Amino acid sequence: MKLQIREDEIIVDRRKNFSDTLAHRQPEQLILDFGGNPLSTMEGESENKLLDFLGFEKKPEQVLLFGKTRRLDKKLLEYFDIDTRSVGEILTPQESQFQKISDTEYIDEWGIRRKYTGMYWEAVDAPLKDATLEDLEKYPFPNPESIDRKVVQAHAEQAKWLYENTDYVICAEHPVYGIFELGCWMCGFEDFLYRMAMDEEWVHAFFAKVLAYQKKVIEIYYGALGNYIHYTSSGDDFATQNAPFISPDMFREMVKPYFKERIAYTKQYTKAAYLHHSCGSVYRLIDDLCDSGVEILNPIQPKATDMQPEKLKKDFGDKIVFHGGIDTQELLPFASESEIEETVHRTIEIMGKNGGYIFAAAHNIQPDVNPKSLTVMLEAAKKYRSIG
Repeated sequence: MKLQIREDEIIVDRRKNFSDTLAHRQPEQLILDFGGNPLSTMEGESENKLLDFLGFEKKPEQVLLFGKTRRLDKKLLEYFDIDTRSVGEILTPQESQFQKISDTEYIDEWGIRRKYTGMYWEAVDAPLKDATLEDLEKYPFPNPESIDRKVVQAHAEQAKWLYENTDYVICAEHPVYGIFELGCWMCGFEDFLYRMAMDEEWVHAFFAKVLAYQKKVIEIYYGALGNYIHYTSSGDDFATQNAPFISPDMFREMVKPYFKERIAYTKQYTKAAYLHHSCGSVYRLIDDLCDSGVEILNPIQPKATDMQPEKLKKDFGDKIVFHGGIDTQELLPFASESEIEETVHRTIEIMGKNGGYIFAAAHNIQPDVNPKSLTVMLEAAKKYRSIG
């Protein structure tokens, strides 16, 4: 098994660096993630802009359905010496409501109608809005048993090859959506948040059905990939820019039990570390995320309330690994090259001290980010990745 690489006559062990990072020990070099999970990749034409800027051949235009992840060109990953590689995807059962309507519109496996707006697939209806408990019981959820095992096996074979023949840190992308987010999509945000406050019975019934679906997918997916990965992801946005969608007490009572059980069940099939993605200000939920089994928190949006690197490292630096932290809202689209490099350096010095930090942007790169600015960010990360 190839576990080391030679770079400028220095032996670099990426996987040991990852292990040290998780253990809150100072790694020899910081782990750099770019495209190594579904929350650190690129959107729209941004990848081709970067390929063109660096003198590489562009890729054919590609429109992915909602929930599918863009795999970055390996030339980019090698050019920037990225430590991570991604496998897997959100799985779509063959027995579901999935239906293509046109090139710009489809109904997904959950019955949500989605329309393409130029870069994203926006939900244009909410199939469970105003639904009763009886409606919920009759609603045709996708059948996880109908997931194509050949698709899963292909992901497993890719993960195994990477595990045995490279030194990269491997992430298995989450195969299912999060329960809270899925509720907001299927009912509409206003309807679902109202239900969280006024119709707990309905919400618990919905969450129980989704968890049962998640657990079956977990068996199928991690049962195949679990031995060949170092971390896995999940995504469920629990917060706005300023605060959580719901109070910490409501989170503990209504969301946390299902979220915690999902993570514990995943751990039965893999020893991989568990990364959770939530946009926004999740500061008030971090203790509960840790208690639920989250080991890596993404994306660390520094413009969100209470999510500044200094505060997070001081308050939670010994409890959880931070992933991300380089602002994509203002810094990367609008700052000067020197400001970007200075911010990267400062963020690494703060977050990377004594381990516990994986470098990445604070979300997927959008087309408004100049490829030169992105290159400055990644080159600065390489420059300052050896801390101390």
